[in-house]
Amino acid sequence: MTVMTVIHAPDPRLQVVSEAVGCVDDDVRRLADDLLETMYAEKGLGLSAIQVGIPRRIIVVDVARSDGALQPLKLVNPAVTGSSQERVEFDEGCLSFPELFALVERPASVDITYLDENGAGRELHADGLLARCLQHEIDHLDGILFVDHLSALRRRLILRKMIKWKKARLRDIA
Repeated sequence: MTVMTVIHAPDPRLQVVSEAVGCVDDDVRRLADDLLETMYAEKGLGLSAIQVGIPRRIIVVDVARSDGALQPLKLVNPAVTGSSQERVEFDEGCLSFPELFALVERPASVDITYLDENGAGRELHADGLLARCLQHEIDHLDGILFVDHLSALRRRLILRKMIKWKKARLRDIA
């Protein structure tokens, strides 16, 4: 497995709408494995293929790591098919926005359809942190960033912080 480079905002590639996967084959499985490896290396809870520059509808999540056990999910062509009326706010972060968090309101639970790593159709009902992570990663596939759920002012502030972070990182590398 390979640890890939995560794209950091602001970057127009993060706003690209990802293409559906036609067939779950060895290349798709390898990409899902690489996404997981990258997510774990970056200490994230989820990652989408577009965040490493690959516009395909593939995401990985693992919210169970807090207790030390790995319970990865690999989802191909995931789609939200239903959501609860109840909405909850949570301090959300993103590997494409290192060290930055903001309160985002989302449905408390969702129903998801997807293909598993063998190409079988699956359904999943999720609530809590898993529901939030799935919604966040599926948003990425549609070119939507978590900051797009914020007010224009809050979004601009976060994007300015990211520009400063990227400049400081370039100075550190040079």
